[in-house]
Parts: sequence; C-alpha cells; structure tokens
Amino acid sequence: MEDKDVGVFLKALVFAAHKHRDHRRKDPSHSPYVNHLIEVADLLWRVGGVRDPALLMAAVLHDSIEDTHTSPAEIREYFGKEVLDLVLEVTDDKSLPQAVRKRLQVEHAAGISLRAKQLKIADKISNVRDIMITPPPDWSEQRRQEYLDWARQVVDRVRGANPALETEFDRLF
Repeated sequence: MEDKDVGVFLKALVFAAHKHRDHRRKDPSHSPYVNHLIEVADLLWRVGGVRDPALLMAAVLHDSIEDTHTSPAEIREYFGKEVLDLVLEVTDDKSLPQAVRKRLQVEHAAGISLRAKQLKIADKISNVRDIMITPPPDWSEQRRQEYLDWARQVVDRVRGANPALETEFDRLF
C-alpha cells in the first residue's frame, strides 16, 4: 500500500474503533470488538496476501452499518463508493430474524464479488477461532457446533476466492 492508502486505512480503523467503542465480543473476557475488525484485516493481509486498500478498509468497517448507527452515506462520504459497496455486500439486514439472516448469508454467498468473498472468509476465520478457543460462556456445545456448521456452509459457497484463506479456515477444523 502507498502512504496515502495507509493514511486512509488508519482513518477507517479509527472510525471503526470509535463506532464500536462500547461493543465487546462474547468471549469470557469480553474483548473489545475492534480486535475482531483488526484481526479480519490482518488475516486478509498476512494470510490472504491481500494488498487491496479498499478491501482492507472494508474489513475494518464491515460491521459498522450492521452493528452501529453508521449510515451508508457516512461510509461513502469518508471512504468512497468502492468501500461502501464492499461493506454493503457483507452487511446483514438486522431487521430480519437471526435465522433468516443466517439462511440468506448461505444463499447469497456464492453471488457476492470476489473481494467480498475474501472478506467473508476472513470474517468467518476470526469468528470460528473465537468460538473454538474462547467460546461465549453461555453457548452450549450444540450451539457452538451449529455455528461452526453454518460458518462452513457459508465458506463452502465462496471457495475459489482465496486459496490461502480457505486453507486457514479448513485448518481450524
């Protein structure tokens, strides 16, 4: 990435950290949510070999619309249409019941862009690691297994997007 890209990426990271400042992961220590966003970008960069600035920005912003009061217009204004389009491709409609959102993720996964597929895999790697290593204390073994099975269904529909990320996902199982 060029210097200007690094600057905009850091701006996206600060934006996401601010938007998610009160959010915590479901792990026993309630880790800051921003750790997940950083990990997704790091997986794309380090494991997936991704050097696409827009995709790396979308990685740290991917839950902003879904989980905060961030509007699509804000992301477009600060980070551009390209980043917004990637974020929207991986954003669930939170007005729908969780079971419907999960089903739609599986159904729509194959039809998203190559870049969004890579983001989806990195996101699932991060989430699966957390579920396997530091599961939410109130999740039963059955709930954890159901999540892992669902994550595998999603990743299976985006295969071919980034073999290195796919190998990392498979290694978890």
